[in-house]
Parts: sequence; C-alpha cells; structure tokens
Amino acid sequence: MDVAVLGYGTIGSGVVEVLKVNQDVIEKKAGCPLRVKYVLDLRDFPGDPVQRKLVKDFQVILQDPDVKIVAEAMGGLHPAYEFVRASLEAGKSVATSNKELVATYGAQLLRIAEEHHVNFFFEASVGGGIPVIRTMNMSLTPEYFIEVMGILNGTTNYILTQMEEAGATFEEALKQAQEKGYAERNPKADVEGYDACRKIAILSSLAFGKTVDYEQIPTEGITKITLDDLKVAKALGRKVKLVARSYQADGKVFAKVSPLLLKLSHPLASICGVYNGVLIRGNMVDDIVLQGKGAGKKATASAVVADIMTAARYFPYRISARCHWEEEILDLTDSRLMAAAYMIRTDCPVAASTPYFAQTVPVSGVHAFTTGLVNEQQLSEIREALTEAGCGILGMIQMN
Repeated sequence: MDVAVLGYGTIGSGVVEVLKVNQDVIEKKAGCPLRVKYVLDLRDFPGDPVQRKLVKDFQVILQDPDVKIVAEAMGGLHPAYEFVRASLEAGKSVATSNKELVATYGAQLLRIAEEHHVNFFFEASVGGGIPVIRTMNMSLTPEYFIEVMGILNGTTNYILTQMEEAGATFEEALKQAQEKGYAERNPKADVEGYDACRKIAILSSLAFGKTVDYEQIPTEGITKITLDDLKVAKALGRKVKLVARSYQADGKVFAKVSPLLLKLSHPLASICGVYNGVLIRGNMVDDIVLQGKGAGKKATASAVVADIMTAARYFPYRISARCHWEEEILDLTDSRLMAAAYMIRTDCPVAASTPYFAQTVPVSGVHAFTTGLVNEQQLSEIREALTEAGCGILGMIQMN
C-alpha cells in the first residue's frame, strides 16, 4: 500500500526511517507492505535516498489514486489543514502528529473522514510514543471520564528536573535543554505552557465528547519558578511539575495548565527529565497512569507509523469513528471558582493571623507559608492583608 509523507523535517524523516528500518515486522503486523511513494517538501536533499521520492506539488499526491494513506508531519495550521482536509475528501486516510491542527480542527476532520469513509488518526499529537489516545478511544470506551491530568511537555519537565536535581537556574536549565535538542531556539510555546495547553484540549475533547477550545484554558508556564520555590517544595515533601488538567464535578468541566506542587506519593511526581505522564480517571477503572517519552523523533514517528499501520490493516473500513468528539464547543467553568490550597513565598515573615494561613514552611533564607482551601476572592483577601503588612509576594504555586 502506498503512503505519502507531508514534510521531511524531524518527524517526517523519522516516519520514513521507521517504515524502512522496521519494514519486515510492519508488513507482518499491518498485513501488507507499506511503501513511501512520495515525500512532500519544498527543500532538496541531495545525497539522501528520499530525493527520488521528493515532490514539491501537493497535487501530485492528491491526484494519485494509489496513495491510500497520507502522513502529515508539516506542523502548524496552514497549509497542513488544507492538505489534510483535501486528502480526506479525496478518500485517503490521514495520520498526523500535529497537535495544533488536531486541537483546532480535530472534530471537523473526524467528521470529514466519516463522510468520505476514511480514517483520521492523531495518536502522535499528544504524548509522542505514549498510546494515550488509543487507550482512551479503545480500551476505555465504557468509561465515564472524571479527570485527565498530565505532564505533557518534555522540555519543561526536563528544565524543572535540572533545577531540582542539579541546582540549575531556569535560564541555565533552558540553555542545557536547547543544547541537547529538547527545546526550540524560541522556547515560548513550551515554557509558557502553550504546548501543554493544546494537548490537554485534545484529551479533554476526547474525554468529555465536545470540543474544548484551548484559548479558553487558563495557562501559566514555568518562567517564574525559582530555586527557592523548589526548596520550599522539598520542605513540604512535594515536587513542582507543570501539569495540564481537566476534570468534571457537579456537571461542570474545569481545565487549567499551571505549575502544581504534587505530593511525592502522586503518580506523576516521579516522572522526570524529558518523560511525559498521563493520569486518566474513570468512574469504573479509577486511575490509569501511562508514561514514556513524550517527544523526540523516533518516539513520535513510531506513533505516526502505528496509525498508518492501523489504517492499512483495516482498509477499506473506518475505525476512527470510535472517537466521541463533537464540533460543539464545550463551555468551561472558570477554574478560579474552585477552591485550592497554595504555597505563597514572600519577601518577609508572615504572621499566623494572615487570613487562611495554614503553616509556615521552614526553609533557611526563604519566607513561605501555605494556605487552606481558598477561592479567587479569598486569595485577594490574602494579597490585601500581605500588602497592608508590608509583605510582597515573590511566588505563588497551587498545591494538589
């Protein structure tokens, strides 16, 4: 069966590599040989065997009836969206790793795939090689999902791990991540939480059945986290992690991306370095935790190829329709209405008479305390009380 790969960057070249290196086992498991017939890229790659398969005009792929499966590895919204949509409308199944595309147009592309009797797969868009989407769509189909939370960005998890274990500052850890290829030259999407936000939007849409608009999810990154915050976390028997979370309670759905202070006993607290982890809570299975490499060429490409194999194995039947994801936008409840406990770090000692004060955190050279469960209005009262006492807030992290 002929396959076309859109884009020959990190992921696209990885897809070609996996299909070549593992071709024997792939053919046995897919039930047919999978051949890369075309690779779409505007660049040339002299000396690379892919050069003879290279095309610069998408119409060549679109108009070839022998191409049954398209792997989209271009990234970004445009022209990826137009190419994927056209492929589906032409009767070609699509596998993609593009989280921005899936978060924005996932429900629509699933509908278009259904209308044209083909498949739209996107396992690699969240968690790299971790089979979280397949688990939710196939293994956990009877479940009423209560919560999905995860460490969904390997770059920020690596940075926090280096800060905690090696005592590196945020800037030093970020530089190390860039040198190792874990972070982009412009790391804003990672360190500000935008990458994790798109990923939790996808998982939330699958969990709750309607489209979760990532632009409605309150998002905070790790750029304000300091070594003093990590010292306080250690004193509390916790770890700082950038957590993307969505859950439903009393008929309302909440979603948020922010640093959290996780207890050491929490399943996600032990996930370090570039690894990702996802906790899925269902009303029958309780908690399921998946972890593994959430990014990288080989892990992500392997997930794309797994989707290609699934499309080939079940050709000409559709199975992506098992996704319960409607185009209707899900109304999220303001997460500030939910009560939570916080660690607050200040520039001076804080009196126990401060509203909602719980305990002082004993760390040499650092002033910090924890609160009881408070909502946004009560947090404002704490801020006002600290201001009146002449104390400035240096940092504030929610506790889970």
